[in-house]
Amino acid sequence: MAQDHNPSFAPSWFSTFEDHGSLGREQRRHAFERLWRAFMRARAFIAAVLLALQVFELLNHSGGPNWLVLVSALHLTAALAVMFWWPVDNPGKAGGLQWPLTIGVDLLVFALLQFFQQGGLNYTPLFALPVLLAAVLGSMTLALATAASVTLFLLGEAAASAALLSEVSASRFLQAGLTGTGFFIIALLANQLAVRLAREEVLAQSSQAAARAQAQVNELVIESLSEGVLVVDPHGVVRNANPAAKSMLMGEHYPHAAKLLLSARHGWEGLSHLVNESFALGQPMQSEVRIDIDEFTSHRFFARTRLTRTQGEGHAALCVLFLEDLREVEARVRTEKLASMGRMSAAVAHEIRNPLSAITQANALLDEEVVEPGQKRLTRMIEQNAQRLSRIVDDILNVARVQPHQDGAYAAALPLDPTVRQITHEWNRQNQVQGILGVHLHAPQAHVGFDPEHLRRLLINLLDNALRHASGKPSSIRVITQPGGTDRVRLSVWSDGAPLEASVLRHLFEPFFSSESRSSGLGLYICRELCERYGAQIAYQRSRLDQREGNEFFVLLPGATAGNLPAQQSLAYPMGDSVPGLTRPGLSQADPPSLSTL
Repeated sequence: MAQDHNPSFAPSWFSTFEDHGSLGREQRRHAFERLWRAFMRARAFIAAVLLALQVFELLNHSGGPNWLVLVSALHLTAALAVMFWWPVDNPGKAGGLQWPLTIGVDLLVFALLQFFQQGGLNYTPLFALPVLLAAVLGSMTLALATAASVTLFLLGEAAASAALLSEVSASRFLQAGLTGTGFFIIALLANQLAVRLAREEVLAQSSQAAARAQAQVNELVIESLSEGVLVVDPHGVVRNANPAAKSMLMGEHYPHAAKLLLSARHGWEGLSHLVNESFALGQPMQSEVRIDIDEFTSHRFFARTRLTRTQGEGHAALCVLFLEDLREVEARVRTEKLASMGRMSAAVAHEIRNPLSAITQANALLDEEVVEPGQKRLTRMIEQNAQRLSRIVDDILNVARVQPHQDGAYAAALPLDPTVRQITHEWNRQNQVQGILGVHLHAPQAHVGFDPEHLRRLLINLLDNALRHASGKPSSIRVITQPGGTDRVRLSVWSDGAPLEASVLRHLFEPFFSSESRSSGLGLYICRELCERYGAQIAYQRSRLDQREGNEFFVLLPGATAGNLPAQQSLAYPMGDSVPGLTRPGLSQADPPSLSTL
């Protein structure tokens, strides 16, 4: 029962994962057991009929010897015993005891009934049962041997029941030969049909398993698609929809058992019209549609339709509708534009730096020579704007510098509190903001895997941002360090500035975005890039400190115990533009008042 190597049965791409040998053996075993039970029930039924017939002939004194009743009873007993208690051997196994107990017993019983018959009864057709049993469930050798045994018995019976060389003996021999030939043909055909059916059953079950696996993979792929997929019939009823499509059309909390009808849903008129037009024209369509999720929310989608093939009369084609959120498309385009803009800006910044240095030096020499107040104001204006341009150039170049290196560089385990104290002292002295900045260090034993220069750039960017928005009152800017869990340290910069607008919050960490006209919009973006490089996490929240509301930028830094840490380690936490759901770690009783989230 080996599988055919027919090119028409091309293996599926699941075939490399399937064990066809074990699968075929298991399927053949089940098929053999079913046929075996069917033949055993047929044997028991025939044995019961033969016993009833012998009892009837015994009562009417019209049959053969009385001991034939005992033979029929033993035959029925053996048939029932094999059917209920004898285990089934492997298919095609010719050496098992099941074949003598079935085929052998049947041949013996039928031969005795046929030889000792009296009257007009002929038991020859009963020999077809053991021949079929051997041909269907056994091997070809067993089938031919059974047919040969029946033929030899028939020929021997013909020789024993008529005078030799008489006209009756010739006809009996001819009849026995034709009957034996028929049994040989039955054995050959039944065995070939059984082998073919078994092979087809194995192929069908294997194809069914591959189709089932293919359907599961297709379902998994469709369920995981970010693109919405809807299957719509000609009446506008949605037969199926993946989670992305349901989320696009009905929001995150869509009813799972909802019956979707495009024409009955308010705000879905564009989709309904597109599907109806596809069915009317019989060709795929595409269009940009607007869908109203609710009275306050509406989204734009790019919709494409494809029609399935019609499967005979009465089976209308289905329309497969693909939805793509244009917001995601625009976000990808915006990301690509920002990447191109960053590369171009870095190149321009390199070209600007040299002329800017020359302007700065020339202005310094000019400032030494002029003495008039008006000229002094002009040189100071040149100096201030040159410094502004220099900061913008530095910010643009810093964006390129913070990209992860590929050389496997390592960052030392840096003590956090001493480093923060030194950076804030230098920033305080440089900006001359005595009394405005308050430093609260509560992680004396904490070490972080961060490059000192990058940590300084991160903290100074946050302090510069806080200074631009702080009120300038005493302690209007706070720097706080504290443990943030078993493996993290929390560094926060708080200022008492006004709340940020919603439009600003959406683009807070994006490059080249700023609420001020004189800012490059790269400070917070550089901070996020630095944090992502070292597996840290930066976020913003509105918080309260000393009964004053303010803006807080906090960084969760990965802790380090000793030695060196890879500067390019994988992120321990999911990254994003903002993490509004992070839980604030609490402070001990000895700590100053903690920042409570509004």
